[in-house]
Amino acid sequence: MAQRVALITGGARGIGRGVALDVAKEGWTVAICYRTSQREAEEVKQTIEGQGGKALAIQCDVSKPDEATRLVKHVEETYGRIDALINGAGPYHRVPLLEETPEAWSEMFTNNLDPIFFLAKAVAPGMQQRKYGRIISFGMANADKMEAQPHVTAHYIAKAGVLILTKTLAKLLAPHGITVNAISPGFVDSGSAPPEELAGMAKKIPAGYIGSVQDAVQAVRYFLSDDARYVTGANLHLSGGWGI
Repeated sequence: MAQRVALITGGARGIGRGVALDVAKEGWTVAICYRTSQREAEEVKQTIEGQGGKALAIQCDVSKPDEATRLVKHVEETYGRIDALINGAGPYHRVPLLEETPEAWSEMFTNNLDPIFFLAKAVAPGMQQRKYGRIISFGMANADKMEAQPHVTAHYIAKAGVLILTKTLAKLLAPHGITVNAISPGFVDSGSAPPEELAGMAKKIPAGYIGSVQDAVQAVRYFLSDDARYVTGANLHLSGGWGI
């Protein structure tokens, strides 16, 4: 993995942060983007640099196509390439569907689905030219089941869209040595869900416990590795058996 460059959205917190620190230890140069978490992003950058690595922390709203394109251009101009795009940004909220506002409904798509398209389109030319690339996005453990989700409807639909987009990009980019895969977490203690919600779900998980950030990091590490060079369009459930 040495001397490669990873662009990680949502890299200041949770799973994105864990992935950034992990790949940096493996010799990757890392660029993380954040929207509001400046302090946390700078801490990640300083940690990587303190261990002898190279890192950028860039404020960007990747739900806006022009900003997403500028982000990719900035990283490519700074480091000369992007070898891996890891789409770690993606908020969610719980609200009964008929109480959902139009603004919050749209927000779930603009923040969970749109950035993957904008960023993949921006990084693809460079990856195609080098005949190498990895694109990894995050879904939701049961989004492939197309079930009713009265309290997370927009988020659920957006994550189903992530899976369709992943497969489509995988088919288009495979001839160029680029793999595109999804990881679909169930309940992972990444800081995005209330602790009481996680504690209440543990008994519903076949494995009997909540996943950790490190579990997600290991899944990303696999898709980045040469061991996964022939794996593309896949959706890896990271859920301890929940949602399958």
